[in-house]
Amino acid sequence: MVIARFYSIEDWEQYVDMKMELIDFQSMIDVRTKELKQEIKKRERIELEVDKLERLNIIGQLAAGLGHEVRNPMTTIRGFLQMLQVKPDLHTYKSYFDLMIEELDRANTIITDFLSLAKIKPTKLKRECLNKLLDNIFPLLLADAYTQGKKCIFEPGDITELDIDTNEITQLVLNLARNGLDAMHPDGCLTIKTFLDGHNIVLSVRDEGTGINPEHISKLGTPFFTTKESGTGLGLPMCYSIAHRHRGQIDVKTGSDGTTFLVQFPQPIGTNIGF
Repeated sequence: MVIARFYSIEDWEQYVDMKMELIDFQSMIDVRTKELKQEIKKRERIELEVDKLERLNIIGQLAAGLGHEVRNPMTTIRGFLQMLQVKPDLHTYKSYFDLMIEELDRANTIITDFLSLAKIKPTKLKRECLNKLLDNIFPLLLADAYTQGKKCIFEPGDITELDIDTNEITQLVLNLARNGLDAMHPDGCLTIKTFLDGHNIVLSVRDEGTGINPEHISKLGTPFFTTKESGTGLGLPMCYSIAHRHRGQIDVKTGSDGTTFLVQFPQPIGTNIGF
């Protein structure tokens, strides 16, 4: 054990100053270490988002090249099946025709999702109020919730108008809302909110499910990743792609009491509050 000996007041003052400098230095190290950790996490998140967008771009390019070519023969096959379906002598096979047409329609839906990821045409933005768009589609969400024995609430906040593509944002909302409904047991409630957070307009979609497995969080938005038995793994990637085209981002908060998807859009300059 080292015991400091002081021969004068000056020695004591120098010792105290040295200790204070060491404490300040350690404090600076702690602050900088914390900042570096935050910077590393931020960089990792950006790299993850870039990787997802690159995958979306590759899939989009493939979809754009193959989608139309595949759709044309599918449309022809579907037409002939419908024509054969109504023939009296083939009525016995009606259930088979229904099944084949249903599978063709499902394949067509997947192709549509692929083409939505591609989005070769530029997004058509128009100054709109997000609350009005949500108010228009809310009856559809209520109907979806009602058929599943669940509830849906819309709580509009005082927000400014946005430059959005109404068709794309409608698609984003429907995907997030239906994912939330699927995640809940009967009597669960889906809550949709809008509010201002600094310079961002936020769309919040919260379910009362059991939360997302922590191992799956980093995979959200990755094409073909899904935990649903009949899912294609294209719904969330489409949402991430739409958010990116609107200069927005999607954050996720999850726990045992449910999951919240927060879509943040940058607030345009010179907009008016409205609902």
